[in-house]
Amino acid sequence: MNIIETPIEGLLVIEPDVFRDSRGFFFEAYNEERYRSAGISARFIQDNTSMSSYGVVRGLHFQKGEWAQAKLVSCAVGCVLDVAVDLRKGSRTYGQWYGVEISDVNHRQVYIPRGFAHGFSVLSEKALFTYKCDNPYHKEAEGGILLSDSDLNIDWRIPSEQRILSDKDKVYPLLRNTKIEF
Repeated sequence: MNIIETPIEGLLVIEPDVFRDSRGFFFEAYNEERYRSAGISARFIQDNTSMSSYGVVRGLHFQKGEWAQAKLVSCAVGCVLDVAVDLRKGSRTYGQWYGVEISDVNHRQVYIPRGFAHGFSVLSEKALFTYKCDNPYHKEAEGGILLSDSDLNIDWRIPSEQRILSDKDKVYPLLRNTKIEF
């Protein structure tokens, strides 16, 4: 597998070795020992899946305090723009974001350490998005940042009038108005 370091420390793009032949393809989506040897030490305890259609934008979400989560995300069907925002106080890249297209064609994964907000936009007709977490979800610990925060200026690659958002995602505060504790 190929590990690609991003401009944000600890945020990694992973390109697994994919074996293709006339029947299709095969790749190892996760192997704890292999990922540990690549520097990913999170121990994943929960797997999540979401199905969405074109225009859906989910995020920017995070878990606070003792319930903060590291994630390993991928797109099993379709294509998404995956985005992570560094919320680690004291980080030289605090408030910066990185986005990468992940799909059922490129099979990329993104490792997102604790201390990040995360979201994605669906660029294909449908997308089956999967992710591993190293900590369980707790409603009391959830937080978010408005995905249209002009200070972040994220290009979700979906025209604003075509974005499909949850009611919760429409009203999250701006990053500068968010108190975050990890």
